[in-house]
Amino acid sequence: MTGPAQAEQISVSRRSPAYWRVTFDNPPLNIFGPETLPQLDAVVTALEDDDDVKVVVFDSAVDGFFLTHYNFLADLEESTSYPAGSTGLQALPDMLARLSRAPVVSIAAIRGRATGVGSELALASDMRFASREKAILSQWEVGAGLVPGGGPMARLPRLIGRGRALEVLLGADDIDGDLAQLYGYVNRCMPDAELDAFVDALATRIASFDKQAIAETKHLVNINSLPPDDEIAPEWDAFVAALGRPAAQARIQKLFERGFHQPGDVETRLGHHVGRLGDDD
Repeated sequence: MTGPAQAEQISVSRRSPAYWRVTFDNPPLNIFGPETLPQLDAVVTALEDDDDVKVVVFDSAVDGFFLTHYNFLADLEESTSYPAGSTGLQALPDMLARLSRAPVVSIAAIRGRATGVGSELALASDMRFASREKAILSQWEVGAGLVPGGGPMARLPRLIGRGRALEVLLGADDIDGDLAQLYGYVNRCMPDAELDAFVDALATRIASFDKQAIAETKHLVNINSLPPDDEIAPEWDAFVAALGRPAAQARIQKLFERGFHQPGDVETRLGHHVGRLGDDD
């Protein structure tokens, strides 16, 4: 995937040849936009191609935000102009599907908001660990008249069950770490002061194991747990179509009027604010 040169929003730190940390660093809100697509693609491609890496941890350098929603200030054509990836899916769902299948263990260390794309990347990762005090997960899109586009309708029911998946998706509210753990949205929620040490110890432990054994075990689990691509494909198309609907445009405009895309209460309590968009109707 190619695109115009952009400021780096993702950094890769190789703790060892076998253990990488991938850090999102796009202050102030870690918004994911079309300029982020080729950067994430480069990371996923490197994970697929490197013979030594066994574990990757995704984290954030931006206080309060793991990774948030798509950039609604960008022209839609900037995203839709990217060609389909090797899976045949459009760029974002392609990268998330490839991450799920890569012969590498992927771990999301969630501190701050994992909203929209952030939740979708966490769901595409093999494991998710959350800060009790700081983690918030959210598929907020339905509250803004949108349809999530990065695969959560295919992944969430397999992970947490149909009823809870519908609660998360249709409730469009913020889910804190404790509830995310109860539902199985994350593996574990733990005190913020313990998160880094726990994830680092687990990643280091797995990185010490044989890569072929890791890859074959993950592949066999994937057979019994990952959605096929044809279940994921309609989600991106539905997201793009929803963006063009007047109802969605009106709701997103209301969010912008209240402070969407800016540091402040809308971004830190997005679930609350999408639940209030119908108050004036």
